[in-house]
Amino acid sequence: MFETIRDAVKTALTEMDYDVSELTDTTVLGPAGLDLESLAVAELAVRIEDDFGVKFADEELPGMADLTLDEFASLVVERMGTTSAAGPAA
Repeated sequence: MFETIRDAVKTALTEMDYDVSELTDTTVLGPAGLDLESLAVAELAVRIEDDFGVKFADEELPGMADLTLDEFASLVVERMGTTSAAGPAA
């Protein structure tokens, strides 16, 4: 599932007109790497929420810019486990 999520993130970023040709597993999503701005991080989160049925709180979004691609994918996998075990978060 991890690979599927990572591929979905790359696809979403490509659809958002970001160049992912040099994106690696350790590339930071925000200013220290891919340079996603806050609105782009929010858009990415919404796309992944829609694709995988996970939810992110608005307060989490700024911190997501500090995550690497792998860390973000791991967070989604973790969130999916929580969602499937306890049902969707309210």
